[in-house]
Amino acid sequence: MANNILEIRNYSKTYPNGKKAVDDLSITVQAGEIHGFIGLNGAGKTTTIRAVVGVMDFSQGDILIDGHSIKSEPVLCKAMTAYIPDNPDLYDYVTGMQYLNYMADMFGISLRDRKERIHRYAETFGMSKELGELIGSYSHGMKQKVALIGAFLHQPKLLVLDEPFVGLDPEASFHLKELMHELCSSGSAIFFSTHVLEVAEKLCDSVTIIKNGRKIVSGTVEEVRGSGTLEDAFMEVAEHDE
Repeated sequence: MANNILEIRNYSKTYPNGKKAVDDLSITVQAGEIHGFIGLNGAGKTTTIRAVVGVMDFSQGDILIDGHSIKSEPVLCKAMTAYIPDNPDLYDYVTGMQYLNYMADMFGISLRDRKERIHRYAETFGMSKELGELIGSYSHGMKQKVALIGAFLHQPKLLVLDEPFVGLDPEASFHLKELMHELCSSGSAIFFSTHVLEVAEKLCDSVTIIKNGRKIVSGTVEEVRGSGTLEDAFMEVAEHDE
C-alpha cells in the first residue's frame, strides 16, 4: 500500500476579486518521491504551495500531510513540513547561528542533534565561518543557504521548495540535490516548483504541469515527457490552448 506524504484533493482557490487562481487540483506525492511542480508565471504554483504549507487559507478541497488535514490539524502538519519560499525573508538583525538555533527550538531538536546537524549542513553549504555574522550582511545566496540548513534541521516528512535553485551557485545546487535525495531515501517526500526544466527532468521522480490554475498532465517524468524531453512536453502545453 502506497504511503502518501502529500495529497492535494480537489483544491481550488478563488480570490476576493473573483479570480480563480487554482481550479480543482489533485496531486499525490508518495514517500521517497521528488515531485516537480511546473508552470508559467501566474499558473497557480505559488498559491498552491502556500496552501500546502498552511500560510494561505482555502475553502474548496483538502490538503493532507501524511494523512492529516492542513485544515483541521494545522499545527501537526506544519510540524512535519519545511518550507523555503522563492525569496527567503529572514531576520536581518540576528546571526545565522541564532536563526538556526531558533529553528531548532521551534521543532524541539535536542542540543546534541542540532549541533551535529548545523555543523554538517553548514560545512556542506560552505557557511561555517559566516554563521556568526548578522543575516543582514548576507548575500541572497547566503540567505538561501541558511534557510535551507534550517529546513533540513528537523528532517521534515515533507519538504516544500519554491524555485530553490534560483540564486544558488553551482556547488550549492549540487549539494542541495544530494540532500534532497538523502531526505527522500529516509521516507520523506519533496514537492518543489521550478522553471529549470533540465534540473526537473534529471532530479524528479514525477512532475505535474499546471496551466491557468488547472492540472494539464501529471505522472512520472518518463510518462510526461514521452519520446521527447520534459522541455518539449512543457512547451507543447504552454503554446497550445486547452
